[in-house]
Amino acid sequence: MSLEAIRYRRGSLQILNQLLLPQQSLYEEIGSVEDGWRAIRTMKVRGAPAIAIVGCLSLAVELHTKGNAEQTVGSLEKFVADSLRYLESARPTAVNMARAAQELGHFVHQEAKREGSTAESLQESVISWAEAMLDKDLKDNRSIGEHGARHLLQHIGKDKVTIITHCNTGSLATAGYGTALGVIRSLHAMGRLEKVYCTETRPYNQGARLTAYELKYEEIPACLITDSMVAALMKQLVGAAVIVGADRVVANGDTANKIGTYQLAIAAKYHGIPFYVAAPSTSCDLTLEHGGKIIIEERPSEEVTHINGVQVAAPGIDVWNPAFDVTPHELITGGIITEFGVFAPAELKAGLTQAAKKV
Repeated sequence: MSLEAIRYRRGSLQILNQLLLPQQSLYEEIGSVEDGWRAIRTMKVRGAPAIAIVGCLSLAVELHTKGNAEQTVGSLEKFVADSLRYLESARPTAVNMARAAQELGHFVHQEAKREGSTAESLQESVISWAEAMLDKDLKDNRSIGEHGARHLLQHIGKDKVTIITHCNTGSLATAGYGTALGVIRSLHAMGRLEKVYCTETRPYNQGARLTAYELKYEEIPACLITDSMVAALMKQLVGAAVIVGADRVVANGDTANKIGTYQLAIAAKYHGIPFYVAAPSTSCDLTLEHGGKIIIEERPSEEVTHINGVQVAAPGIDVWNPAFDVTPHELITGGIITEFGVFAPAELKAGLTQAAKKV
């Protein structure tokens, strides 16, 4: 049974506070858009898919709670549009929230113009849209897991494979199952996984706190390493691959992901280990030509200088703390795993465009 990062029923949204893991499992109520924004900004919830889901569901809960007694179609449409812009500002690098805001905003605009539309019917449409998003993400994650596992086994040519992963891409970062960790889950279910090595993922330690927690919870064979150990590890591995997630994949395949991903890809290339990105199509931004156009969020210096509130760095030292880096498409040698299949970076735009026509 997978962990639940998000618990939802109509009118109620709870998130697992990931800042407290692994020492404490505490679910917090999200009752408004403001609550959703704060949970995303402070990283109580994180992972590009989960950010979008919690953002949209926080809007759905507020609409359900407040009702529509004093709303007109026009005022409700404006409230939704303003709320989506606000949620998008919480963590701008992850494209899923921006894409959801664009799609839901367009949907609401079309519904508002529909003949016979009322504030009540529009509110119901928004809530149903957000709920469908939750269901779709879980389905997409399972498809990513299946496509990725099959591709890996076909191309590595070993009975069992060893995986290196970075940050957290599992049930805690999505509606459930996961992206890169979803591929790992699929391999494990097939009896074809040798072992997983997860990096601690400094400075926020998502690998040590979250991925290691998920792997132990599900009894998947795993080993925790520091970020600086990956090259030494790769030198001695046979039948291995690297699989990471993504906060934004652009048209040429360049990928923004948790800081440290770029150096992992460089080390994998040197050692001849295939490097994969696992991401739903909602994390793919085909409007940007290359990774140089991705806005990279910078986080507070205290995330580097302090651990659990205790200062571990010299007082007054300057800190550079980007939350993400961009891995050039040339280093993504295994492919980009989506719910539609596995694409080489050069094939991604055409592949997703073609797949979208069939949906």
